[in-house]
Amino acid sequence: MIAGMTDTADGNNETAVRDEPRPGPEADGESRPTLRERRIAAWRGAPRVLARLGFLAPLSERLALLEAAGSVYDLDETSDIYGNGVVEALEKRVAGLLGTEDAAFFPTGTMAQQVALRCWAGRTGDPAVALHPLSHPEVHERNAFSQVSGLRPVRVTSEPRLPTAEEVRDFEEPFGALMLELPLRDAGFVLPTWEELTEVVDAAREREAVVHFDGARLWECTEHFGRPLEEIAGLADSVYVSFYKSLGAYGGAALAGPTSLTEEARAWRHRYGGNVFQQFPTALSALIGLERELPRLPEYVRHAHVVSTALREGLEAGGLPWFRVHPEVPHTYDFQVWLPYDADVVAEVAIEAAEETGTVLFANHWDPKGPGLSFTEVYVRSAGLEWTADDVRAAAEEFARRLLRT
Repeated sequence: MIAGMTDTADGNNETAVRDEPRPGPEADGESRPTLRERRIAAWRGAPRVLARLGFLAPLSERLALLEAAGSVYDLDETSDIYGNGVVEALEKRVAGLLGTEDAAFFPTGTMAQQVALRCWAGRTGDPAVALHPLSHPEVHERNAFSQVSGLRPVRVTSEPRLPTAEEVRDFEEPFGALMLELPLRDAGFVLPTWEELTEVVDAAREREAVVHFDGARLWECTEHFGRPLEEIAGLADSVYVSFYKSLGAYGGAALAGPTSLTEEARAWRHRYGGNVFQQFPTALSALIGLERELPRLPEYVRHAHVVSTALREGLEAGGLPWFRVHPEVPHTYDFQVWLPYDADVVAEVAIEAAEETGTVLFANHWDPKGPGLSFTEVYVRSAGLEWTADDVRAAAEEFARRLLRT
């Protein structure tokens, strides 16, 4: 079965399949392809897409990524063993980019954040972690904080945005750490302003709490904040970053912060089973992503502004009476589109349009959010730079007209 098309995490169930009814038998006894299989096949074969996510590419293409490994690391060096060699080189590169004393490689972000926050709990004496109910550990990690790490999540706000300084300052329960997901993916990849973020951090400090950034997509935030990575990361006591969500690596993550924290984190990494014998393919792919993709991310964000505006204009020109592009101006290069249709209806229209035109406007699955209401995520990457505003408007108008004919 083909994996769900999102740039998601760690092999968990964070993107349940919404557009995959059970396949039924054809007249000749063969099973019909599911909506998901059709969607991925259309995306793979389409000449024009807004993003080509590497992890959904054929294995031959994924392996070809390492052809550039010699440009980022000396391949005559001995391979890594339990985290040395190229893994150490990657850790040093991340620490340098984020301006931290050190960084520790982890096979998954789920593990990295559990380790970071249990280390901070040991230092503060408080296992309570203040976070948003839409944050990744709460939605996508099967209660790992409480079930595995002995941490106690407390929810600061239920609003679809990051918490405010007032909410943090006035929260009725004590907590040892405040975790902020930047951007908050399930609320629409949203970010606060720089001033709001610094005020929230200051409010946590007033409560003598440490601040940890779930920065899986932190690489994408510099354009919105107008600040370099090291200044953003410098607000927090520790930061987790992903290597595949933004950079197209095979996987992996890093926990960055003071050396005293990362040294303890490595001990817990071993206890959690994350001290893998050799990880050079993942480490090399991450170094390639830092070299190739990281410098281009601000350009993707700027073009996402063009895409979202043209998409809104096209859907309106196509006659849709109601829709929502959220945020109206994307904070990163990913955003949501909401439509007043059942998820299976709009998914079928999107797939048919892709199959018939070779242009994929909506490549992701559609999630139901209530009776007759669904949404999808739109990603803009290097492939999307080939689209002009007119291209997006035309595709959106065609899609809207198809949807109205259902």
